[in-house]
Amino acid sequence: MASSSIEMEPNLAKQLLVEGGTFIVLDVPIGTEFGIDIKSWNSDDNFKGIKMIPPGFHFIHYSAVDQYGESAPRIGFFHNFNKSDFIVKRWDASLESISSESVSEETVQRLKENLKELDRFLGAYPFDIWKQWKDLTNKIDSSIAERCAPQCGFVNSALELVNYDDASRPRGSETSKKRKRQIGLTVEEKEEQLLPDLKPKPGTELRLTELPEKFYPDNATPSEITRHSLDSSYALNTLLDKLNNPMEVIGELQLSFVCFLSGQSLESFEHWKKLLSLICTADSLIPTRRAIYVEFMNTLDIQLLYVPEELLCDIVASNNFVYHNLRKLFANIESNVDVDDRLKSLAVRMKNRLTKKFLWDFKYLQQEEDDEAPVIVFLD
Repeated sequence: MASSSIEMEPNLAKQLLVEGGTFIVLDVPIGTEFGIDIKSWNSDDNFKGIKMIPPGFHFIHYSAVDQYGESAPRIGFFHNFNKSDFIVKRWDASLESISSESVSEETVQRLKENLKELDRFLGAYPFDIWKQWKDLTNKIDSSIAERCAPQCGFVNSALELVNYDDASRPRGSETSKKRKRQIGLTVEEKEEQLLPDLKPKPGTELRLTELPEKFYPDNATPSEITRHSLDSSYALNTLLDKLNNPMEVIGELQLSFVCFLSGQSLESFEHWKKLLSLICTADSLIPTRRAIYVEFMNTLDIQLLYVPEELLCDIVASNNFVYHNLRKLFANIESNVDVDDRLKSLAVRMKNRLTKKFLWDFKYLQQEEDDEAPVIVFLD
């Protein structure tokens, strides 16, 4: 790792030397992209790991680099560092990744005893990003990280996909049923059914909470289906009831975001978008889940500040996804008579900040945009 000039108060430096965690990784090839949280470097021939890691949730990530300087897809993993944690891992050259095998206690003890000599080969945690990282992850606790982490232990930006053919599917599966309903399908839908059914290799995907597939209860009438399609409160409440603590939805929003931001995971990005939309398009639930909406606005405000500008352009260029969902949220808060003034004021302040930063137009919130107006189908 290239040395970095990180200035911190002497007392804080002494405290982190004693209480900070140490992550040792042996045999890392020169030039490997290696990072922690939202910062990364290219390792040099002396790199052995990171020291002075503040206690708390962290995301360590890396990419193997070939002889031509091309980087492999990013891999990472979560670790909740306790005070003075000493973690030792080894690089697996055949896998071009950190090995999941445990390092022997004898090796760990030997490294501990030689820590003073090892110290000069350890890069200090980039303390200039610590406040940013805490702001981005303050609702992620160890239980959320353990629940959402892939069973394999690593977050892969490029998931290995396997084909779920008819023989491997259980009888009566949804795909088999779809193939029986050929009448009325478009050419595109028929072509899609001919494509292989690729899914992530079991154990490699993030174990994020499954989001509701439909926004209305069973046996709902057509008018109820329309109402729940316009107001996602039922679907959001269904999701919150699955969690041990409803506030975990914010922790999962943060985790999926940092897996996208630092881990380059498109899988987590899609989950983040769906969660954002689900929360923004709820209306009647806002007053009863007030605390969640306060944390949601604070969290999203921070995420939009720290996402790289080129990625933010990609996000908003996709039909202005963030803007359109926030417009719905602000409109719902503005018109909902049961929402208190403090929450309305918080929404106004966020709206003003985003208008100033991104030039997003949030005027005339109660006026439906032509492309956003709902299509209501009346059944005979």
